[in-house]
Amino acid sequence: MPRRALVKQRPWLLASLVAGLTYFFVMDDPIGGLWLMLWKGAGVALLAAYAALRRPAGEGGLIVIALALAAAGDMALEISFLAGGGLFAIGHLFAMALYLRERRFSMSLSQKLAAAGLLVLTPAIAAAMTYGLPNWGLATGYAALVGGMAAAAWSSSFPRYRVGLGAALFAISDLLILAREGNVLDVDITDWLVWPLYFGGQFLIATGVVQTLRARAKNIHEN
Repeated sequence: MPRRALVKQRPWLLASLVAGLTYFFVMDDPIGGLWLMLWKGAGVALLAAYAALRRPAGEGGLIVIALALAAAGDMALEISFLAGGGLFAIGHLFAMALYLRERRFSMSLSQKLAAAGLLVLTPAIAAAMTYGLPNWGLATGYAALVGGMAAAAWSSSFPRYRVGLGAALFAISDLLILAREGNVLDVDITDWLVWPLYFGGQFLIATGVVQTLRARAKNIHEN
């Protein structure tokens, strides 16, 4: 029954899983080209479609935009690293706006330290790995945005071990890309980890945000 419900009620989510999982096995195709670029963007684009169709009316528009920009960034990265990074950076701003609007007002000390760690350590690690390379300052600035997005997600009222964890996985995947560019880690290691962490993070974020907003809307309607 759960599998049938997934196919029947959430086809966009199922299609996203199929696209994201299968891309991992074809991403090293030497021929590549437009079809591979579209395949890469399909996973998160379908998550954006899922969020757009499943979110309550008037809610969740920011996460739809953030996911759509990420999908565009996925494809743009195949042409220009800077263009793709720029699209992701704009998407992070929309995601941060959502998380800050939904911030959690009561947090334990360990939770505050975790958020501070994401905020500070993400750009610090990025700077350490890329210092001396061309555009290392730009990479550090981008990492600061990623860290801010992850910290805001962790501090939001959305489920921490879905949305917060998803944002943290996103940040780790980006740091692995910078580790590859800075020759800190072997490309064979980063290529195996970047996509699963990134897509898994986006999947957790999309489902966590949408399902939380739907549950809240249902409670308001029932009350």
